[in-house]
Amino acid sequence: MEPLVAKPNLAGHLRACGVTPTQQRLIISEVLFDKRQHLSAEQILRKVAHRDASVSRATVYNTLNLFVDKKLIKALIINKSKVFYDTNVSNHHHVYNVDTGELVDVCADHVVISALPPLPSGIELEGADVVIRVRQAPVA
Repeated sequence: MEPLVAKPNLAGHLRACGVTPTQQRLIISEVLFDKRQHLSAEQILRKVAHRDASVSRATVYNTLNLFVDKKLIKALIINKSKVFYDTNVSNHHHVYNVDTGELVDVCADHVVISALPPLPSGIELEGADVVIRVRQAPVA
């Protein structure tokens, strides 16, 4: 499987998105953009540490926040203690298996949102993300 952004192109990709490509950010980018995936910060931290143990936890978290701000990745808040970082920034939704922790992309065309609540004055809609939570059905 081809990486989302080839390693030689990572620095240029970051620059094009307004991010200075430091050595630590390039290592984190290599982990993230290896393929379309959903990773927690801890999973990213472990993979980054495997490549370069000198990259700190704070650097990983700060870089993830920067990449979200620059729309290089999406943060998916599954619950108050579980956030995944998604390398697929196109319009799509997710199915989350609460038993296995697996998160799977769902094409936006497969989910129909027929209405949203009225928004307060001065607020505009940026997007709507649907996370469908599933679990193994009990054996009858």
